[in-house]
Amino acid sequence: MTEETAAAAEAPAQGTEQKFAIQRVYLKDLSFETPQGASAFNKQWQPKVNQDLSTKSAKIDEDLFEVSVRMTITVSDGEETIYLIEVDQAGLFSIAGLEDQHVAQLLNTTCASMLFPYAREAIDNVLTKGSFPPLMIPPINFDALYANAIQQAAAKAQEGDTAEAEGAKH
Repeated sequence: MTEETAAAAEAPAQGTEQKFAIQRVYLKDLSFETPQGASAFNKQWQPKVNQDLSTKSAKIDEDLFEVSVRMTITVSDGEETIYLIEVDQAGLFSIAGLEDQHVAQLLNTTCASMLFPYAREAIDNVLTKGSFPPLMIPPINFDALYANAIQQAAAKAQEGDTAEAEGAKH
């Protein structure tokens, strides 16, 4: 029996049952702007799409967390913005019986992955109602983004430690 299997077998006996459940998915914020108005439809444009993505999580109650995926899509032609969409898709998740590092990983990967399709759908719905062509937003690997963020944080911490050590020498 490996150490992980032994630890997992002991956890329920100690009364720390692991729990993960989605409680609610909701649209927290939505903004759609077409600065050019109707003139945007009278032009031949070569659109450039810029996509920004961020995730945020907050502890609401003892075992309840809010996670939000915020996407900002800006489509422009040269210097002119054709349209701008901001979507903040959120969800409430019940999580219990996990260590803090596992909770952080779950919030930033699994929960974000569950919310992302809802954000994509909201963007698609707004574009349809705005009379613009659909926008194919590719899937996002939140596991890879999280691993990259952890690596960058570790590298930054190491750089800080090196700078402090060099500062102490002078």
